[in-house]
Amino acid sequence: MDELSLIGIFAGLILMIILAYKGHSIIWVAPLSAFVVVLFSVGAGLGEGRTLLSSYTVDYMQGAGNYFASWFPTFLFGAVYGKVMDITGAARSLAKVIVKLIGERFAALAVLIPCLALTYGGVSLFVVVFIMYPMGYEIYKAADLPRTLLPCIIAIGAFGVTMTYLPGTPQIQNLIPAEYFGTTAFAAPYYGIAAGLIAIIPAYIYAEWRIRKTRKLGIGFVEDELMAAAESDDTIPSWHWISGLLPLAAVFIALNILKWNIIIALMLGIFVCFIFNVNKLKMLPAALTEGSKGAVTAMMNTACAVGFGSVIRIVPGFMLLTSLLIGKGTSPISLLLSEIASTGILSAATGSASGGLSIALSAFADKYMEMAAAIDLSPEMLHRVAAIGCSAMDKMPHNGAIITLLAVSHCTHKDSYKDIFIATVIIPVIAEIIAAVGWGLLFA
Repeated sequence: MDELSLIGIFAGLILMIILAYKGHSIIWVAPLSAFVVVLFSVGAGLGEGRTLLSSYTVDYMQGAGNYFASWFPTFLFGAVYGKVMDITGAARSLAKVIVKLIGERFAALAVLIPCLALTYGGVSLFVVVFIMYPMGYEIYKAADLPRTLLPCIIAIGAFGVTMTYLPGTPQIQNLIPAEYFGTTAFAAPYYGIAAGLIAIIPAYIYAEWRIRKTRKLGIGFVEDELMAAAESDDTIPSWHWISGLLPLAAVFIALNILKWNIIIALMLGIFVCFIFNVNKLKMLPAALTEGSKGAVTAMMNTACAVGFGSVIRIVPGFMLLTSLLIGKGTSPISLLLSEIASTGILSAATGSASGGLSIALSAFADKYMEMAAAIDLSPEMLHRVAAIGCSAMDKMPHNGAIITLLAVSHCTHKDSYKDIFIATVIIPVIAEIIAAVGWGLLFA
């Protein structure tokens, strides 16, 4: 009966992927999918006192509620910080300076670098999409490049190495493993940098190859009729880009050098941003309102995915799934590959890096720590590999960031998703495997 229960787990996952791909809200899709999982497992037994109803009212709600309580402050201040950087013009000013320094000839690089800088500085990847698309639109227009290629380079810059690979990034996907492994955001810096280079260099080469290919075919820029005029920055003084750099530096230093709590670090970033944009202080209430709305939406979607994972853990098939994902872990290579598989598969299923990562670690972290201790592998490596593992396969068509990116850029999945998939899923997965095997050999 455990096999039937395992089939139920995959049936629930597939249902959730299909419904999410069709654009339905994860808020009702997740509990419905969880119900399917439990339905397949009734015959195998749910445990003493558990029923179909209690699997939702108790197990699902406790999983979602505990995650919400633990992470909402981080989501909230992260969203407010990103909104403050947005509405004050600080982030846009910094990005424009970088673009001017690079020029139109390297259009993809001119979009990539600001995306990397903003996300590494702590700006939410959703906010980066709204900041960078209008700028990238103008760059690709000047370079006469198809704007359907623009989402790919934004995804490479905002949804990848600065989200989980590079040490010290304040993105939540890099903070979650610290809670489970007792590490810091700066865990395994050399491994993270090496893996990041293996991932981003081929992805950028692919983006440039696509640009050269379209040039040879004579395909150029086509106006986006729905594109609103970008906000004029004529009134921003020439030094204003510093007001975008210093908040990013403040968050990074507070989090990684001073070892402050992420909430305090984000509060410092907000404070520094307003010091250099004091004339925009009146916008603080709007930033708090809009940031709070964004935080609740993102938090709710992720918490619902975690609730789904909580239900998976109570069914008999979960033990069978655990044995398949974890394996024996008798060597560093097998353990690291197992961690990549578990975080990646669950992130793909939920369409959320943070959701899949939280599900995987809440289920497997203790076991991974036990196995790592037996083979002398540091928790820092577990932290970095878990973070990296969740950040590639989550870019499925139903991923919230992907849907937002395509909506903002007025492109369809047919227009742009193929390039996004190759650059942010296939290439990073290959990079993860290469890095894990290489690093595992060093520890073997």
